[in-house]
Amino acid sequence: MDVILKRSAVFAAVTAALGSAGALAQPRSLEAQGGSIDVERLADGLNHPWGMAFLPDGRLLVTERAGELRILDGEELSDAVEGVPDVFAEGQGGLLDVALDPDFADNRFVYLSFAEPGGEGASTALGRGRFENDAVEDFAVIFRQEPKTDGENHFGGRIVFSREGHVFLTMGERFLFAPAQDTSNHLGTIVRLNPDGTVPNDNPFVGAGTARPEIWSYGHRNIEAAAIHPETGELWVAEMGPQGGDELNIARPGENYGWPEVSWGEHYDGRDIPDPPTEPRFTDAIHQWTPVISPSGMLFYDGEQFAAWHGDVLIGGLSSEALIRLTLDGERVADEERLPLNARIRDVEQAPDGSIYLLTDERNGDVLRLTPGRGSLLTREAR
Repeated sequence: MDVILKRSAVFAAVTAALGSAGALAQPRSLEAQGGSIDVERLADGLNHPWGMAFLPDGRLLVTERAGELRILDGEELSDAVEGVPDVFAEGQGGLLDVALDPDFADNRFVYLSFAEPGGEGASTALGRGRFENDAVEDFAVIFRQEPKTDGENHFGGRIVFSREGHVFLTMGERFLFAPAQDTSNHLGTIVRLNPDGTVPNDNPFVGAGTARPEIWSYGHRNIEAAAIHPETGELWVAEMGPQGGDELNIARPGENYGWPEVSWGEHYDGRDIPDPPTEPRFTDAIHQWTPVISPSGMLFYDGEQFAAWHGDVLIGGLSSEALIRLTLDGERVADEERLPLNARIRDVEQAPDGSIYLLTDERNGDVLRLTPGRGSLLTREAR
């Protein structure tokens, strides 16, 4: 209890410091269902920030796609953190997500996903090191997508820990289409690992011939948004479709989600792709977006500041330049609200105090914080 109180006190102090960051930009307001929302820019000057994670002391780790990890402390951004791996920083590749081990307080492990150069080009990789003295020590790769391929698109890269302590890594099919249907490689898959990178014995393809035992699900195009459902413990993902057909999926073991054989979208050159219901052997999405939102970053909200949003899904939108809020009825999307931010939203994170942090995908990228406006009904439990 003393440790919890100390951490709460530290976070309160940090939050107060963040609140003083108005020198960067005065809060602006946007209207949402239920009231206004204040949007503060806490930091700018980040080079295409991609992922973020809160440390127990309230500071924020932020990755930059170009290959640097930074620490936001109050309104101050640190220099590049030492110990980060070399990355393939071309196109959509680079340093991607960051996550803390569920037992971080004891083991100090921080996980990084990134586009790793080598061989015939690059592939998505996952590694971990100990975060000591504001540096990453003894970083080691614990998983690398195979094969490495040419090209600079569709690396995926979200890191999510399950309730049981397994780690999920989402990946794209490297814009190569057909390999997403072949379980002898990792392209277009989600993998599930033990925290040290070994394979859980109950993974669906363990012992299944040529299939890669790390694979949890396959037939995906490019997934940059993922989160664990707070009630069921299942992994939910939002993945990018082609021209149309972004999808919200529940990633279940051994399931094939159909790309590129089926899609709710069409090819960029206008060629048709069969709709998922025409091929019932594939698992269909529970929701789709046409036109696309380009989902990146995702969470199930359970904080106090936006109490009216309890249980809702929040998803960052790149091409839609918005925060997408979904209200669920079981496994069905009952309502959708788009909060326009006029910036490509790369990641979304819930702070310990229940405020919402966003990253903007720009060469001069921002860290934004959302809080309810004065008198907003969003602070009240609506359901």
